[in-house]
Amino acid sequence: MKSIFFFFTLFTSTCIIQPLWAQSKKKPVDPVARYDAYIQQAVHDWHVPGLTVTVVKDGKVLLKKGYGIRELGHSEAVDTQTLFAMASTTKAMTAACIGMLVDEGKLQWDDPVVNYLPDFQFYDPAVTREIRVRDLLIHNTGVGNADVLWAAMKIPSDEILHRMRLIKPSYSLRSSFIYQNIMYLAAGKVIEKVSGTPWDVFIRTRIFEPLGMRRTKALFREVADETNRAKPHIEIHDTVRAVNSRIEEGLVDAVGPAGSIWTCPDDIATWMICMLDSSHFAGKSLLKPATWAELFKPQTLVTDAQFYPTQQLTKPVWKTYGLGWFQHDYRGHRVNFHTGSLTGMVAIHGQLPDQKLAVYVQGNLDHAELRHALMYRAFDEFGQLGLSNDWSADFLKMYSGFKQTAKAAERKADSTHVLNTKPSLPLTAYVGSYSDPLYGKVEVTLKDGRLYASINNLLTGYLDHWHFDTFRLNYDQFWNGKDPVIFSLDTKGKVAKLTGGGMELAKVPDNPEKGVADR
Repeated sequence: MKSIFFFFTLFTSTCIIQPLWAQSKKKPVDPVARYDAYIQQAVHDWHVPGLTVTVVKDGKVLLKKGYGIRELGHSEAVDTQTLFAMASTTKAMTAACIGMLVDEGKLQWDDPVVNYLPDFQFYDPAVTREIRVRDLLIHNTGVGNADVLWAAMKIPSDEILHRMRLIKPSYSLRSSFIYQNIMYLAAGKVIEKVSGTPWDVFIRTRIFEPLGMRRTKALFREVADETNRAKPHIEIHDTVRAVNSRIEEGLVDAVGPAGSIWTCPDDIATWMICMLDSSHFAGKSLLKPATWAELFKPQTLVTDAQFYPTQQLTKPVWKTYGLGWFQHDYRGHRVNFHTGSLTGMVAIHGQLPDQKLAVYVQGNLDHAELRHALMYRAFDEFGQLGLSNDWSADFLKMYSGFKQTAKAAERKADSTHVLNTKPSLPLTAYVGSYSDPLYGKVEVTLKDGRLYASINNLLTGYLDHWHFDTFRLNYDQFWNGKDPVIFSLDTKGKVAKLTGGGMELAKVPDNPEKGVADR
């Protein structure tokens, strides 16, 4: 009996111990390798041509890598020197530049803007008098989107600021969050006024050069001829196409401080580490500790309507905006982050500050929201949060749903098409110039028997009749898609104005009386 018991004990112990022994010899999974494999799968699933990902933690680089290609139809691979647009992740650098001037005692966060830019005026004179330097950085001026001033025309930056006085506010000053790129242009002009140096030169000498960011450039025109840079892409009718237009890519230079910087993983890693550690680098610092901390203090509450759709899955309790950074909670931790979006380009810079962890993603596909997925996955993988979602799959499902909803809305709009109608007047009656002090000029001509529009000598396309006096502008610049354009008649039955693309412009009389066009 004793021998049987001994044999049974020995047998079962061996069976139990053997798997544990074998497991102890198994090589542990490298989290960096696991994350790298996750990125590769995400790039495939989201059909992104090219991508870079940089992850830093505790002052060291964990991952710095390029994926895919720079441009569809070409074989050149993305590497750690490939330049991508930073887009609105530029804003954090512009805010830091303001902080440097605060440290030098040359201005204060709450100085009136009019002290430095006396010609910068708002629709409401009270706002002109009251707005502070801080307000330029936190999207609380009450003035809504005015990107038409740089995305649909080519005018100098000073003229962009001049036209801001024509835009009616959506909210009163400091009453709500409303995203505004042009206020960062104004912040750049404050930097120039106070320092005597243009923003692009200031940021190069005060951030890029000290941090050794040798390939990073402040403006698109500095990288236009660069061979190792990513080209933008956009998905049209479920097909990804490259956007080969230097004009389109260069438009953002007019509002440079809001989003014109180009960088690569080899450079951005230094900025990421610096901004996790009180702006320290190589025994020095960009900012005083208190000023660095000020950048990340919540300044404006952000509503659900003004935040990212990803909140539907990550479910943050609170959402705020600091000085160039969004903030929210994630799995009980604070996140500082900002996205960047230009035509055909995306970026995201995210921090988990209590873990000294940051991730930076750049891609060359319009609205490639895997950027959010890779940020949160990096937080899960390297932030010791103890949890992990398949954020790529979850967000892909959600955004695919949004895409289907948009297609359904387009089909619904198409269903309103009234057949067998014609314009109220001969096509020649719609030909002419349409102008507005804010939106500029639209020239409508006849081309091959069809109406043809030129918006500020920048955007062009045929106006195809839809129904009645509504036409569809089919942009030659395919990435802009289509826009309905409505011509309105006056009480005399003559064409009086054109409305489309968020703009309304009055028709200039063929033989205007003196002074009429200037009213």
